[in-house]
Amino acid sequence: MTRRRFVVLDRDGTIIVERQYLSDPCQVELIPGAASGLRQLNEMGVGLIVITNQSAVGRGFFDKARLDLIHQRLRELLEAEGVYLDGIYLCPHTPEDNCQCRKPRPGLLKLAAQELNFDSQACFVIGDKVCDIELGRSVGATTFLVRTGYGAQVAANAVVTPDYVVDGVEEAAHIIQHLLAAEERTMTDEARR
Repeated sequence: MTRRRFVVLDRDGTIIVERQYLSDPCQVELIPGAASGLRQLNEMGVGLIVITNQSAVGRGFFDKARLDLIHQRLRELLEAEGVYLDGIYLCPHTPEDNCQCRKPRPGLLKLAAQELNFDSQACFVIGDKVCDIELGRSVGATTFLVRTGYGAQVAANAVVTPDYVVDGVEEAAHIIQHLLAAEERTMTDEARR
């Protein structure tokens, strides 16, 4: 039996509208098409986790309790669309803290892989920033740069080379579906030999 595959998602600019240091749960707004793409992934049996850098906590702009309310609101909006997350992993540190959990370092992804029993090399990482693509690259995952959030600017600057550049999560989900179907056909063909 193969292990469940996972998609690792950035939060701001990938799933929800980018807002500088989002601190109000009422301002959590899903990016158009994100929920349908995530629902498609859920329906395929793929696990979904969010890994997000939240230095606003480390900077003292707001506390962890406020961040928990934001993530509760995110889950509510997604669940209303039939989407369920397997986890939200966050780094509350500032870049100056030099921690192992801040993207692009793979600390949180490795923790999630251990807790949820998935192969980090076999996962798909979707995000709108250089640090998201570098995170995926650091563990050998398949990477998707979305053009939402900061993604269009990142793609135009060509400072990082993702495996795929897509308009949003929905397009990434379609590609992942095709990739998984191709893998399954290959495994079936090999089993017949």
